[in-house]
Amino acid sequence: MKVLFKVWRQKPHQSPQLKTYTLEVQAGNTILECLNRIKWEQDGSLAFRKNCRNTICGSCGMRINGRSALACKQNVGQELAMLPSPENDDLPTITIAPLGNMPVIKDLVVDMSGFWDKLQEVDPYVSTPGRKIPEREFLQTPEERSQLDQTGNCIMCGACYSECNALTVNSEFVGPHALAKAQRMVADSRDTTIEERLESYNEGTQGVWGCTRCYYCNAVCPMEVAPMDQISYLKQEILERKDAQSSRSIRHRKVLIDLVKQGGWIDERKFGVFVVGNYWRDLQGLLSIAPLGLRMLNHGKFPLSFEPSEGTQEVRSLIESVQNHP
Repeated sequence: MKVLFKVWRQKPHQSPQLKTYTLEVQAGNTILECLNRIKWEQDGSLAFRKNCRNTICGSCGMRINGRSALACKQNVGQELAMLPSPENDDLPTITIAPLGNMPVIKDLVVDMSGFWDKLQEVDPYVSTPGRKIPEREFLQTPEERSQLDQTGNCIMCGACYSECNALTVNSEFVGPHALAKAQRMVADSRDTTIEERLESYNEGTQGVWGCTRCYYCNAVCPMEVAPMDQISYLKQEILERKDAQSSRSIRHRKVLIDLVKQGGWIDERKFGVFVVGNYWRDLQGLLSIAPLGLRMLNHGKFPLSFEPSEGTQEVRSLIESVQNHP
């Protein structure tokens, strides 16, 4: 079948241009095979990364039909099946663009320096004291090693980084790839700096609290590392060690859970006061939300009473069951 490939072409400091190529392909042809044919048969100037057969897995990450993926893993049939059928005699179309959140070097090749720099910020190695075991191996039980299986599958392809909305608006956020690696270090029985790590990952919005929980990183990960799940595990480790006075981020999570346990859903009259106003302790915080409260009252949007939801006891039991699960 004939397929149109629309490829975004770009050079640094120039506006991107969409160029169209037509190929006769089979449904099982991978996107990478199609790009190879475009380069070999039609346009030798097209630039993209590929090192799949040199054991550098993950190097061919790009956006395919608006979704970050590996070009060697996605095939034509998969991509066309996710698109609406073309109208009239229009050819089916696949659009290819460079990864997001990274500057373009040329065409589909992006500068990943920031990606690697942010990975270094989480200290992605077993702690030095943990490695200083003289004259013997640092052994792990099969159970201890199994804790690293999922996060150890990460191939640093950049797909999660590309789709991260938090990174788009907050350049200080280290990113889902780095925090997934951070969780791998926290779960490693050989590491001796877990408390220090958690303190670092708890700082501001560059660590775990910068995640907006949009789920895109999980959706696009080709290795099922589930970065957002790993961030949630880190948050839970931090929450177990901190009380509500530690920071607004931690208080936000604890207050939300407490209010849902009490009423089945959130009593919004208390939520802002408890989180921003720190249970009436933070006068500056209370003053900061006072204008919003007045506007809500003026427009009849402020709830003057609160009715617990049906099934509050069941909700409370579910939350407590999860909290008490070993």
